[in-house]
Parts: sequence; structure tokens; C-alpha cells
Amino acid sequence: MNFKSIIIILTAFILQGCKEEAKSSVTDSVYAVTSEGEEIHKYTLINIKGMQMEVITMGGAIISLTAPDKEGKYEDVVLGYTTPDLYLNGNPSYFGAIIGRYGNRIAKGKFTLEDVDYQLPVNDGVNHLHGGKGFDQRIWKAEIIAEDEPSLKLSYTSVDREEGYPGNLDVTVIYTITNKNALEISYEATTDKTTIINLTQHSYFNLSGNFKTILDHSLELKADKFLPVDNTLIPTGELRSVTGTPFDFTIAKNIKEDINVHNNQLVIGKGYDHCWIFNDTVKHMKEVAGLYHKDSGRYMTVYTDQPAIQFYSGNFLDGTLKNKKEGNYENRSGLCLETQHYPDSPNQKEFPSVVLRPGEKYKTKTIYEFSVR
Repeated sequence: MNFKSIIIILTAFILQGCKEEAKSSVTDSVYAVTSEGEEIHKYTLINIKGMQMEVITMGGAIISLTAPDKEGKYEDVVLGYTTPDLYLNGNPSYFGAIIGRYGNRIAKGKFTLEDVDYQLPVNDGVNHLHGGKGFDQRIWKAEIIAEDEPSLKLSYTSVDREEGYPGNLDVTVIYTITNKNALEISYEATTDKTTIINLTQHSYFNLSGNFKTILDHSLELKADKFLPVDNTLIPTGELRSVTGTPFDFTIAKNIKEDINVHNNQLVIGKGYDHCWIFNDTVKHMKEVAGLYHKDSGRYMTVYTDQPAIQFYSGNFLDGTLKNKKEGNYENRSGLCLETQHYPDSPNQKEFPSVVLRPGEKYKTKTIYEFSVR
């Protein structure tokens, strides 16, 4: 055996050893300390392929998430703040946070449940948005529950009348990074008094790896209808066909294609900030959306058992927040695909129920799976 052959064999053994040593992990560190002296922890989840996610206990926020491009390069694909300050002081853009008790808007912050009138804080013009001082601004308890496919359980108890909502609500959210490069999010909740609930996740995605724009992304939504809104972004009650409108994503198209078309709904939302109704509204896991960035080759498939999705095109990003890469987050530098129930459901009897009663369990799952095309 010559020297060259020996080198080849040794190299093969070394590479095989490295491959076998690759393993998943979950690590815990202190991320920041609040003004009251409470520690905020950061958990880093890494799967066997090298996909990595960082989660903090403030708001259960995902502050980074990597995915491979067509060259195999892993880069961060979610927007986030560059320092802890904004996470600890209100998270004004809801970057990466768990949203509850009620994701999206409730008209004038009012609803009636079992003949009792409830008033919630108004924090979005005349309306209530994302639970008021909601779950995004609460410190969650965290527990590592698996390392073979890195998994983290977050728990929070929302007490009776917190932000005006009835019932003590016990909530758990489990984040899992699978070895197929998917982020699985499982939600569960129980209550001791009849209440309403609509949980979601508010990550802003940009598959380019540079966070400059999402207008060059292609989006597909398996939804023939969307909910038009009034001037305060509350659904009118109509389920409108997307056919012949800028809201038709039934066949994948670039987001920039119709976002600047003159359309009253796009004017009201300053772009896309609407809820699409899936063709399949039965509560089971199904593929509902696909997001693609041609230059990087990254593709994200969304699966859920929820009946709808809020597509928000980052219309209120205004260049004042620093980008994790360079520069600032400009208008439409990230987008949200928030699986959920319909906005303002407690006030619209035709919409599916969001009521949770004692003895029942709220349970839902959403998956964001990353691949290359």
C-alpha cells in the first residue's frame, strides 16, 4: 500500500468519525437580567445536521433560527433584536414571540361570554391586539425534555382577569428541532373558567440570510378565501374569494408581484396584513403554505391543524431597528405566517369558536419545515 492510499484511508476514517460524533444538544445560559433582578435564560437547540435555534424565556421568543441554503450553508432566517433591551422592554415588533391569550385583533377590546361582558386593554388604535401585555411580555418557565431531537417545554400560567381575560389559564408550548430540519411547535392549554384562546407564533422570516427584503420571496397559500377588513383591520365578516385579486396565492408567486397594486384592502393594511382561510379547515395536520427564496434555494413548508393563517408582510418595519447582519430592518424585510383562528372571532358568530371551557384541552400544532430547491 502506497503513502497516498494510506492518506486516503486515514482521511475516510477521520471523516466517518466526525460524522458519527455529530449529535444534537440543548444548552442553557443566562441571556439577560431584568430591572427587577430576574434572570432571562437562553436555550440553544442544535440537531444532528447542525440546524440551530435560540430561544429566550422572555416571551418564549425565538431569537435566531438557522437553515441551509443550496450550498449547504446554514444562516439565520428570522429577524431579531441585536441587544436584549427591546425583548425585555415590550418587544414592540413581537419578534419571535409566543402570542396569547388571543393572537390578532378583537374589536374595541370587547366581547361577551356566557352573558358576561369583558373589556380588554385597547393597544392598537381602537382595538385589542395580541393579548395586550400578552404572553410575549411574560417570563416563561423552561424545561429541556429531549436532546435526541432537541426539545424545550415552556410553561406559563395566566391568572384570572390578566389583561381582562377570564379564567386561570395553564399554557405549555413545546419547541422541537427535528432531525429533518423542521421546527415543530405544539401548544396546549387548560382553564378553570370559560375563556377564549387563540395562540400563535410571531417569528418574522427572511430566507435570504441577509434580511434585506422579502419582496423577492415566492409564496403559496392553500386558501381560496381571505377575510377583508375595515379601516381598523377588523374583519368585516365576509369570506371573500381570492380569485382575480392581489390576494390570490393559490399558485406560488413573488410577493412583489401584486403588493403595490391599487387595492383598497392593500391600502388599509399598508400591504398584506390579512387572514387567509384554508380550503381544508378540518382540524388535522395538513400542508398549508410554501415560502421560497430562489437565490438561496431555501424553501419553507408550513403544516398546521389550524383553520387559517395571518400573512403579514412587515409593513410597519420602518428602518429604525438595527439588522442582525448590517444596516437596519427596512420596510418589508421580514414576513410572518401566523397559523391561527380568525381575528375577532368572539364577536362574529359565523366564525369558528375560540371558546375553551373547564375540562377541555386546547391543543394544536404547527410545523415549519426547511428544505432546498
